[in-house]
Amino acid sequence: MAKTANLYARIEPEVKNQAESILEALGIPVSSAINMFYKQIILQRGIPFEMKLPDFPVPDISTMTTAQLKEEIDKGFADADAGRVMAVKSTND
Repeated sequence: MAKTANLYARIEPEVKNQAESILEALGIPVSSAINMFYKQIILQRGIPFEMKLPDFPVPDISTMTTAQLKEEIDKGFADADAGRVMAVKSTND
């Protein structure tokens, strides 16, 4: 049997709960998922997914007034009405 090491990490409870629910539905134990992630770090010689800042500023609703939030929501509706949308890939693609 392979030797193991313990890993202790602090994580937001809601992030932990959501991730564990998905892993449970997939039938993957959390320890196996973490082990897979670490193995991918080794194989990729870095984080196994793209990490970059968005090309556009992301609104922070916690600092917005009600009027500013309504303006952002209205922009989103206007974009959708004008067809300025991106298709979401189907899980069957």
